[in-house]
Parts: sequence; C-alpha cells; structure tokens
Amino acid sequence: MGNNDRTFVKSVKSRFASFLGTLPPGGPVGIVCHNDVDGLSAGSILGRSLAGASYRVSVFTTGKAQSAWSPEVVERLAEFAPVAVIVADFSPRSAELLAGVPTLIIDHHRPEGSAPNSEVITGYGHEPTPTAGLLAFWASQALDRGTSLRWLAALSILGDLAESAEFPELEEERTIHGLQLLREATSLLNAPRRSSTGDARPALDLLLKAKSPREIIEGKHPEVAQLKLARREVQTALQQAKMAAPKFSGQVGLVRIDTACQVHPIIAQIWRSRLQKYIVICANTGYRPGYVHFSLRSATNANLLDFLRDWAPPDADETYGGGHDQATGGSLRIPVWNQFLQQLGFGEDVMAPIEP
Repeated sequence: MGNNDRTFVKSVKSRFASFLGTLPPGGPVGIVCHNDVDGLSAGSILGRSLAGASYRVSVFTTGKAQSAWSPEVVERLAEFAPVAVIVADFSPRSAELLAGVPTLIIDHHRPEGSAPNSEVITGYGHEPTPTAGLLAFWASQALDRGTSLRWLAALSILGDLAESAEFPELEEERTIHGLQLLREATSLLNAPRRSSTGDARPALDLLLKAKSPREIIEGKHPEVAQLKLARREVQTALQQAKMAAPKFSGQVGLVRIDTACQVHPIIAQIWRSRLQKYIVICANTGYRPGYVHFSLRSATNANLLDFLRDWAPPDADETYGGGHDQATGGSLRIPVWNQFLQQLGFGEDVMAPIEP
C-alpha cells in the first residue's frame, strides 16, 4: 500500500471518529445497508463495531427494489428513533433521510447529490476504488476493532470486485481461509437478495453473528440452510435466463428475460464478454409487476452512467441510472421503458407488454 493509500485510510478512520464524536455516548445508531454482499458486509462491520463500543445499534437492510430512502425503510428506521444514521453502499442523494438526524454515508458509487445534516466518506474517484465494506473496515479501526472483522471486508471485495482486486485485506484473508471458501461464502450471501422474495435479512443476521467465513457455509446457524435454499432457486432461474438471445440496435445489445429472481446483472455480465463491441442491457420484465428492471455492462470502456444520462427518458426517476461507471442499471415503469427503447432505435418486437 502506497503513501497515498495510507493517507486515505487514515482519513477514513479520522472522519468516522469525528462523526462519532458529535454523538451522545451509547446513543441509538441506525445503520441502513444495501442487500448485496458488499452492503451487508459493511452493515455488519459497522453494527458489530459500534455495539462493541457500547452504542445501541440496529442494522436494517433493504428489500426487493428498495433503497435506503424507500418509505418502508425510512419508516422502520424512524421507529428506532436513532440519534444518528449511517448509510452503507448507497450513493449520496440530495434528499434527507430522517429530517434533522445526523447522517453519515459510506459509499463508493458516483454521488447523486448532497443532503442537509449529511457527511460522506466515499471511495469514488480513488484508485483502486475501495468497496463500502472495506471503507467500513477502515472506519472501524477508530474503535480499535483490530483485524477480527477483516474477513467481512474481504467478502465485500470479492462480492464487488472479484479476486483480482489489489487490496491487502483480501490477500491476507485469502491466505488464511483460501480463495474457494471465500468465493463460496460470497455466493451464498448474495443468494437471498437475488431470490424471488429479495429478502436478504437471513444473510445479514448470519453476518452479524458469524465468527468466520467457514460458518457461512458450514455453520449450524439456521440461516445457512435458508441461504442454500435461496441459491438453488436462483440457479434454476439463471439457467433459464441464459437461453435468451440478444437483439441489436446501434451500439446496444438487448437481452430480455422474465423472472422474479434478480439475475439480470449476472446475465448482463455474461453477455458482456460475448458482445465486446456493444453496451449490453439485460432487461427483466418479471422482477416486479409494472416495471422493467435492467442492468448494463460493457467491455467497450464506455461510461455507462453517462450513457444512461444521455438517453434518459423524460419520466425517469431516482431509480434510473445509479451505481458504478462500468456497472449500472435501474428500473422504469413499463411505458417509460418502452419509450427508452424507442429512443435507442428498437422496434415494437422488443417492447415490454403493458399490463391491463
């Protein structure tokens, strides 16, 4: 790790300590995390670290097609009545989460805005870009947690960046546990949020108590069986989705699938390597009634966030075009989706059916 990297890590730790220094000791802190492995790892690192420092903590994760700002999530958070909120693995927005409540956002996506009473610790623009889980691990060092939670940071890196990521935390945990075990744990933890229910709570509950990645795949916790059941459902949906063939318009290759499982990001990634001269869009008409959920990937080095911004239909909302420069997506109501396809030059044969 170079001097610039060490300086950045110290900055993350210092800013986290400063945020906590403004809070009453032991006060209730609500944590909202994304439901993928990176977000769940970040949420569990923060939850376990703050609980160990005698804060009263509740960790919430998002459900199917939800963000930290979704009304259902905000309502649950408000019921907890926190003195502060920490959001992990969601882009900063201009909307306040809980009015008047100090909020810290720990993230690595392109920021979408800045809200009152909010601070941001971001890895966006830093190379290599750290995951939210890794940022949370660095932040937790302000609470003297040592390396006991480093394996969670390693899972977050594998989940978002794969094993080629150049971070010592992954290499150290890889030496201890082996890459295959870490991969298996990552796969299982991602399964519940990809299932038809989209309920990632079993994965979060497991991460909040497991002592090692081996417990994720071999432990006696009841959540392990739930994760394996969810993965079987997702694997079945994925095999069916792999049979879809792309349609083309200009620089875009469109793959249409219809499943309640969140496999559209995986399908887009598969076709990315096959259609190396195209921007690949995988559109899922079965994920949520009345909507098309979609994922973009490309081997062309095109900035996909900019691509979506340039082609945004007039009625697109905040669920359109979030994420990374090279991995993004979102959702649109079916009529708006069809308008988006028309703008891209696709014909009626690929439009999503509008429900009566």
